[in-house]
Amino acid sequence: MYSERVREHFRKELDSIREAGLFKEERIITSPQGAEITLNTGQKVLNFCANNYLGLSNSPELIQAAKEAMDTRGFGMSSVRFICGTQDLHKELEYRISKFFGTDDAILYAACFDANGGIFEPLLTDQDAIISDQLNHASIIDGVRLSKAQRFRYRNGDMQDLEEKLKEAASARFRIIVTDGVFSMDGNVAPVDEIVKLAEKYDALVMVDESHSAGVVGKTGRGVTELFDIRGQVDLITGTLGKAFGGAIGGFTTGRKELIEMLRQRSRPYLFSNSLPPSVVGAAIKMFDMMDQTAELQEKLHSNTDYFMEKMTKLGFDLKPTQSAICAVMLYDAKLSQDFAARLLDEGIYVIGFYYPVVPKGEARIRVQLSAAHEKEHIDKAVEAFEKVGKELGVIK
Repeated sequence: MYSERVREHFRKELDSIREAGLFKEERIITSPQGAEITLNTGQKVLNFCANNYLGLSNSPELIQAAKEAMDTRGFGMSSVRFICGTQDLHKELEYRISKFFGTDDAILYAACFDANGGIFEPLLTDQDAIISDQLNHASIIDGVRLSKAQRFRYRNGDMQDLEEKLKEAASARFRIIVTDGVFSMDGNVAPVDEIVKLAEKYDALVMVDESHSAGVVGKTGRGVTELFDIRGQVDLITGTLGKAFGGAIGGFTTGRKELIEMLRQRSRPYLFSNSLPPSVVGAAIKMFDMMDQTAELQEKLHSNTDYFMEKMTKLGFDLKPTQSAICAVMLYDAKLSQDFAARLLDEGIYVIGFYYPVVPKGEARIRVQLSAAHEKEHIDKAVEAFEKVGKELGVIK
């Protein structure tokens, strides 16, 4: 029974979150996702905090492909994959994903959170060890928790510390090194080439979450394995269709054939979740068609990121080095990050301040995400707003 005692407990918890300045408000958008969006207040703003890296979230080509898939395959599947939820479109998309990453096979999930949540428990037992980067995404952390494997954590991108953890885990039957490809709050790329070398030396598997790197890093956007010229050398790759790849929903795991087959047999989020709807699958297939034809969007994205970083650095902002489309503007104070973001919204720039527990205490920031949908005039307007607000709030001189 939902008693007054229970109600009062959660009211106090919520009040404490508000008092700490950590309460998250949701802004409401009344337009399609894009470089410019409209809020329910009627205000038109430039969006610099979407994962819409290639600007495909409102792509006419993807919208048309989604409509065609609904016309020919229906609205939804009303089933999980192994009962009656697998269409030819699902198998085609899995083939296209594996071809894109240069792997053996792929398996679809409702989201990458499910892909990461369902990857460790089916493959590993208490005889095995998971060695995870300390800045890995929450979905990886939750997936690790669901496994009985031994757990080790190494400092972000620190190969010496990783090697020490591999030595500590030497008695395990199997060892798997797990890392984000691009770390979502900092924008840095994991040194996956060095990780692969250590994995070979210590007979370990490698898993990379490409959610923020697929479509973004590498000359043609094929992620960290393209960037480091190690295609086919990573055992498991997870990723999402909800960021660069159209921005809708859906996740995947791709990699070694036997591992993917084992996930089909035992991965609980796959076995007990509805199949992706045909519209999402059809649009995703179209997206891979587009990616195969040209790298124009990646080139524009990289150019936009370089342009923004150069302009902001000249103004004196403290930015973390980036190898992706994520640019962390460091403010360090949680309230300042919220005030700064609110003032930028007044200037027509939509960004969000990130603070504990999303980032470590004392490392509050505004995470700016560039897109191929941005034009130079959009970036110039954002930089001008950062300069104005930065001076008003004493962040820059």
